[in-house]
Amino acid sequence: MIFINGASRGIGKFLLQQYMNLGEIVLGTYNSTTPQTDLSNYIQIDVTDYVKVEKLVRDLQPRLENITLINCTGANYNSFAHKADIRKWGDLINLNLVSTFNIIRHFLALMREQNYGRIINLSSVVAQKGTPGTSAYAASKAALWGMAKSIAIENAQKNITINNLNLGYFDIGMIEDVPIEYREGIKNSIPVKSFGDPIQIFNSIEYLRNNSYINGTSVNINAGLY
Repeated sequence: MIFINGASRGIGKFLLQQYMNLGEIVLGTYNSTTPQTDLSNYIQIDVTDYVKVEKLVRDLQPRLENITLINCTGANYNSFAHKADIRKWGDLINLNLVSTFNIIRHFLALMREQNYGRIINLSSVVAQKGTPGTSAYAASKAALWGMAKSIAIENAQKNITINNLNLGYFDIGMIEDVPIEYREGIKNSIPVKSFGDPIQIFNSIEYLRNNSYINGTSVNINAGLY
């Protein structure tokens, strides 16, 4: 079973479609943004709500086996730190980081019972290179690195791995929210002078799924952008 947290659009939706095409058993979540597609492989839930996530995993338990959990949930809040709205800043941390932990926390119990689990979080090059106005987003994505290291150590003997993919800029997802006039500048900052193909994200996830000796780490997939 492949479970994609945050599959309403962008990378999460792309990954869900790829696994469906391969005939895998896959489910994805959405909340306020309804996917423009057949919803038979989707579940609507607010993943920031700990109790709702607990109920979801409990209800799905008979279907959950050999679980791969892919955490794609991500939003951005742009503001220079000295001007930031503290509530919006905190809401972003809650969505990008706390909700990711919520879902990991509940899936871990099942993974430990089954002696198998693969957890892959989508982090970002933004947390590495420093980008003005992204303190909340960068903090939420950098926090995934430390969290993964701790969880990896706690569960390694249960054949459970957890890793992060630090994504650069791809022809999908948040780049669509960047004004067109700024996209060329971003592209020129990438050594290969092009955005990535999302299939490269899929291939990297498959590599991590199939390698039990990669654990607690972060893999950069950014074409050399730092």
